[in-house]
Amino acid sequence: MYWHFAALFVLSLLCAAGLFYRVSAALLCAALAYVFLLDKAQYLNHLYLLCLLGLLLAVAPAHRALSLDRLRARRASPAGAPAETAPRLYLFALKAQIAIVYFYGGVAKLNGDWLRGQPLTMWLAEHRGSPLVGPLLATPAAGLALSWAALLIDLSMGFLLFSRRTFPIGAALAVVFNLSNALLFKIGIFPYAMIASLALFADPSWPRRRLPFLFRSADRPGDGAEVPSPAAGRRRGLPLALLHGYLLVHLAVPLRHWAYPGDVAWNEAGHRFSWRMKLRDKDVSELDIRVLDPRTGVRESLDLEAWLTDRQLGEMSARPDMIVDFAHHVADRWREDFGVRPIVTAKVVASLNGGPYRDLVDPTLDLASQPRGLLAVVQPP
Repeated sequence: MYWHFAALFVLSLLCAAGLFYRVSAALLCAALAYVFLLDKAQYLNHLYLLCLLGLLLAVAPAHRALSLDRLRARRASPAGAPAETAPRLYLFALKAQIAIVYFYGGVAKLNGDWLRGQPLTMWLAEHRGSPLVGPLLATPAAGLALSWAALLIDLSMGFLLFSRRTFPIGAALAVVFNLSNALLFKIGIFPYAMIASLALFADPSWPRRRLPFLFRSADRPGDGAEVPSPAAGRRRGLPLALLHGYLLVHLAVPLRHWAYPGDVAWNEAGHRFSWRMKLRDKDVSELDIRVLDPRTGVRESLDLEAWLTDRQLGEMSARPDMIVDFAHHVADRWREDFGVRPIVTAKVVASLNGGPYRDLVDPTLDLASQPRGLLAVVQPP
């Protein structure tokens, strides 16, 4: 994997420089998707977002200006170099994707626990030892106020950024909001990626106005905006239709948890791919997965650390679908080694957002005989 991440770094540089852009962008998107799909336990919202942005960049003509590909085209054919502009729909797609992340991050906060200030109040209490602001952050009032502030910022951010009049306000709020998240929580590159995305919402002409020496004059041959034609309009019909389909999917997917019974924060059904970020604190007090050999009647508890990495164990312990997946994996391995498929049960006791401890899955069920992802194994909170 070291070579894979080295290749990711090189491909990122090629895309940023606009060199062999079409190939490098497609390979970068594929390489990111490979890492993302390797292991369910490695799911991260910011890696999912990078995959989506990589896909959009792979189909967008983002190398039209200020790129090494553009420089090569000028040198090869000064009079016939392609236009330095691109259809607005590609920029709109990138902006819409960022706005969707913010908006559905806010929609996900419209739940009873968040509106009561949990789990943010619990998390902020961990910072009571911080200089100056620690005692203030540790108060219930701070947790409640910041919970509501985060909700309102997420719901309004996309609208603020899309409007030229309110863009400065939205940008300032986004910087403060994301830097605060970066300081308080360990959420990787996500806050910095969202700050960097603000460049998408600025007036597209600002580089030409601020850095005119980097651009050729629009009235010189081979430069400037493309002149629309009926044929060009027909060619853009397909990208427009695909964009509509893409946006419809990403507007619908985060709402799919409403099609499942129960609380998504407890059963995790519909949690992924929905921008449900930093919304729940699920503490597991007991995790015991047992295997019963039907021939001998011998039951034994598994040494989970011998089966899973620390990351996999931590993720699996709080997610019913992954517990069922693991039960199937254990049963398959057991049958390969001993010639019989065992009964696999799990005693998992968890608390959600400081609530009472309860069974997360039905401890009487043979999880290895249940269809993967079946919600019937989940105990109600």
